[in-house]
Amino acid sequence: MHSIIDRILIDSDQIQAKCKELGEQISKDYEGKNVLLLGLLKGCIPFMSDLMRHITIPIRVDFMDVSSYHGGTFSTGQVKINKDIDTNIEGVDILIAEDIVDTGRTLDAVIQLLTLRKPNSIKVVTLLDKPAGRKVDLKPDYVGFTIPPVFVLGYGLDYEEYYRNLPYIGVIKEEVLTKKEV
Repeated sequence: MHSIIDRILIDSDQIQAKCKELGEQISKDYEGKNVLLLGLLKGCIPFMSDLMRHITIPIRVDFMDVSSYHGGTFSTGQVKINKDIDTNIEGVDILIAEDIVDTGRTLDAVIQLLTLRKPNSIKVVTLLDKPAGRKVDLKPDYVGFTIPPVFVLGYGLDYEEYYRNLPYIGVIKEEVLTKKEV
């Protein structure tokens, strides 16, 4: 399973330490608020699970299944909502949990949709921020790690729907991507 990894960019210990740090900051910032931690499936699962263990205030949890990759390695620019939230968010403080913010298109579309539902606030926590790929003006409120413009996988991030279960963030070997594109 590790054979397609060129190198480990962020190891498991670094991820866990960052989840703790982010959880502590979020707990301070949202003290006394009505918070919904909203995960964007599927990549958010490991990050959101570890993050929420370090949030020490009461929160509710919900999920959306949203994609702009549709199984590829690059965003198509077309955002598809496969599953909407089940929670009424009017007057609620929304904290969207993302695995990675790359182009920002998916997140921008989700924020626009949620804004129409009149929440009190919408902020974003992401494990990875890849600003070099940004196509929209969007800056996450809480960032675990800023990464260079490389294709990463593991810890929720996939390659053709596989490798989400790696305990670290790895950079895929260039020849794997090159073979796929031929």
